[in-house]
Amino acid sequence: MEFFTLSLLNGLSYGLVLFMLSAGLTLIFSLLGVLNLAHASFYMLGAYVAYSLTLVLGFWPALLLAPLLVGLAGAAFERYVLRRVHAHGAGRHKAEMLVTFGLATVLGELVQLAWGRGPVDYRVPEALAGPLFTLWGTPFPAYRAFMVLVALGMWLALWLLFTRTRTGLVVQAALTHPDAVQALGHNVPRIFMLVFGGGAALAGLAGVVGGNAFVTEPGMAATVGSVVFVVVVVGGMGSLTGALGASLLIGVLQTFAVGMDMLSRFAPLLPYLLLVLVLLVRPQGLWGRRAD
Repeated sequence: MEFFTLSLLNGLSYGLVLFMLSAGLTLIFSLLGVLNLAHASFYMLGAYVAYSLTLVLGFWPALLLAPLLVGLAGAAFERYVLRRVHAHGAGRHKAEMLVTFGLATVLGELVQLAWGRGPVDYRVPEALAGPLFTLWGTPFPAYRAFMVLVALGMWLALWLLFTRTRTGLVVQAALTHPDAVQALGHNVPRIFMLVFGGGAALAGLAGVVGGNAFVTEPGMAATVGSVVFVVVVVGGMGSLTGALGASLLIGVLQTFAVGMDMLSRFAPLLPYLLLVLVLLVRPQGLWGRRAD
């Protein structure tokens, strides 16, 4: 019972961090149709910017400012690079993948130039450093509970934005009927820029919250990058609910596997085995819709 309860709590908290990271990528893909290979790099950038801001201003201002700065960087990339790529029309998706791969490489090099090749000492805030409660003599960190609250707050805010507000309806309509939305007086290119910047800001927020819970180092984008794409595909491309479900499923599966002697060595492989299984049985993803 002790192993089951603690593994479940740790798996859910890890899964919700994966959701925070995959939500922005899902948003960008579902609304813009852009498969952003640099998304995990925005996560890394959020962690490093938060680390520097924490040294000067403290953690709580960094929690607000770092995602904003990363979002501005994402919006600038859409405005001055991605939009020019789209202007070429033919071969758009190949060009998007290449230019976002190039951005990931550039961000990786810039981070190493600015902060060095080793990990930085980015710590959880003192107010959340202790245990929240103790089960069977094992403490459950207060910071993990904080990560859960931030992730659930993000999910609720996105759900309300896209299902209960006029802004959400305009943003969704801009992808499927851009000419009609433009004719109604909305600036469609600006909407696309804000959506891309918003997706980057969500990745940055995941970096701020996850960077001090795990390790902030130059390889962190590569570590989670492939898992995030697995989450998006398993959940269903473009489905926010799917991203949440797949994140929790992968987080719980990996955490339980790590705690079992027989399965611990296979834990890193589980997301990819799940990906293969889902593609064989349900290619559109567990919560995805058929293209036809």
